[in-house]
This record gives sequence, structure tokens and C-alpha cells, in this order.
Amino acid sequence: MQTLLQPAPRRETLGANVLFQIKDLLLSGRLMPGEQLSLRSTAEALGVSVMPVREAVYQLVADQALEVAPNRSVRVPTMTREQFKEITDIRLQIEGYAVEQATLKATPALILSLRSLNETLAREMDAPDNNKASIVMLNKEIHFSIYEAAAMPMLLKIIETLWLRIGPILNYDIRAGSERTQNKIAVNHHIKMIDALEQGIPAEARQALHNDIKGAFDYIYAKQFS
Repeated sequence: MQTLLQPAPRRETLGANVLFQIKDLLLSGRLMPGEQLSLRSTAEALGVSVMPVREAVYQLVADQALEVAPNRSVRVPTMTREQFKEITDIRLQIEGYAVEQATLKATPALILSLRSLNETLAREMDAPDNNKASIVMLNKEIHFSIYEAAAMPMLLKIIETLWLRIGPILNYDIRAGSERTQNKIAVNHHIKMIDALEQGIPAEARQALHNDIKGAFDYIYAKQFS
């Protein structure tokens, strides 16, 4: 896990940077359900004392993105099938609304950036020894670039909270090298979503997002909760 972290800059926002990096591990699915998070190892990887790491971790515990096990270790929560379905149902509504709002505000620069990210994602999926960590990060960056374009900070915070909880399981199919990854299913959904954003058609953008979310849900639900 140490190799996933970068030393935090030493400035007044040290605590915020530590929190940001741990959040990013969860949001991008680079920490898996049940995986323990060592405060000391994390602090060493970030080049900071244990104190800001402890503060960040316990903030995430309060947000239910992490949990304290009976032996007092900190770990990524596991998820039941009921929780996974509930969060997915909420995501369809919340993220669908965000995409609709982004469609009304999308700029040519955003469209260009999204297409570039999605093309990079497709190349990574085609690579013989594809970098699964990079694929996971690109997928997350595409989605959050769109949600940020909605220009609704409170809505973005709600989406982040949902992803903090679901992120560790969300990219199971990518990490498993599934047919969805091999066939670049997510890339195709993204193309349709970006096209709708460019054309200013909120309903089509929302439908493309729904297809993307539901496709991942169906695969993970069948593989992880069968």
C-alpha cells in the first residue's frame, strides 16, 4: 500500500492532504473490502507523523468509509448485497441528476478532456499487461470530471460520500480482468455519455450513465454476492 501514496507536502494544509490521499485510495478502489490500514505504515509512506493520519482515518470512520475492528485495527468495511444494491439505487438517482446538470453546463474544453481521458482508458484496457491501477484511476477521473462540471458543491460531496463507501468494491470487474474490461464496455458507455454532453441532451447522458452503473452492478453482484 505504501507504493500507492505520495509524500504529503509540508504546509498548513498537511491534514487536508493526508485526508485527500486516503480518500483517493478509497474512491478509486485501490483499497479492497476487509483490507487493514496501518496508521504507522501510512504515515511513513506519506512522510508525516502518525497524528494527521490518525485524524484523517477517524474522520473517515465517522463517515463510515472505514471502520474500527474488534481488535482496534482500522480496515475497509465489507459490504452486504443489500447495502450494495441500496447504494447503487441511490447512485443512479444522484449521479444521474449530476450528469443532467453537467450536460447543461458542459464546455468544449470539458468535452475535449473527457474524450482524451476515455481514449487513454481504452488504450490501457487494450495493453497486453494493462495497468489495472491506472484503469481504475482513469475511470474515476472521467466520472468526477463530469460531476464537477455540474458546479454543485453539495451534490459533489454527496457523490463523494457514496463513492467512499462503494469504491473499494466498485472496480472489482476491472481488477479481475473481466470481459467487461476486455470488451471495453465502460469505454463505450462513456462515449455515449460524452456525445450526449456535447450535444446537450441530458436524458441521453443520464441513460448512458445508468447503463454504465448498472452494467458494473450486475457483474459485481453476480460474482461477489452469488
